[in-house]
Amino acid sequence: MIPQKRLVLSSPLLEIMISRLCQQLIENHQDFSNTVVMGLQPRGIHFAERIVKELREITGQDILLGHLDATFYRDDFRRRESPLVPNKTNVPFLIEGKKVILIDDVLASGRMVRAALDAMTAFGRPKVVELLVLIDRRYNRELPIDPNYVGMQVSTVETQRVQVEWTEQGFDADHIWLVD
Repeated sequence: MIPQKRLVLSSPLLEIMISRLCQQLIENHQDFSNTVVMGLQPRGIHFAERIVKELREITGQDILLGHLDATFYRDDFRRRESPLVPNKTNVPFLIEGKKVILIDDVLASGRMVRAALDAMTAFGRPKVVELLVLIDRRYNRELPIDPNYVGMQVSTVETQRVQVEWTEQGFDADHIWLVD
């Protein structure tokens, strides 16, 4: 059976959504001197880079950005038939006592976020962690994890997935698809 793709969102609405999320961050943080941003590998990093770029343009502040891979911290890491391929972690700063904004493209079961919380401890103990996601897949949560900032909620069933395509990945345009 050929998977069916339905367009959920594309540019310029995606750019408007990113701007709205940045405005919410600015309202809640104002001064980003004690705040760092961590994008979750693999696709959350593109979203995090876009958020940080816009925040820097609006505020003029230098906001620290890291890329976090939580592959080996997943509770299902050894249960998979095919092994997960780890991505590169690049966190060139300590997060001890900092406010951390953890960014991912899609929140589904919550397991990757839980793994990321464990992985972050290698870089210190943050003062607070906030979660920002582009898409919140409602009705798929396995763990009690809710985002602080949401671009859009999408109602899905377990067999569906949300696919985010970024121009940074080589796509001709940014798209968010619901795949059956």
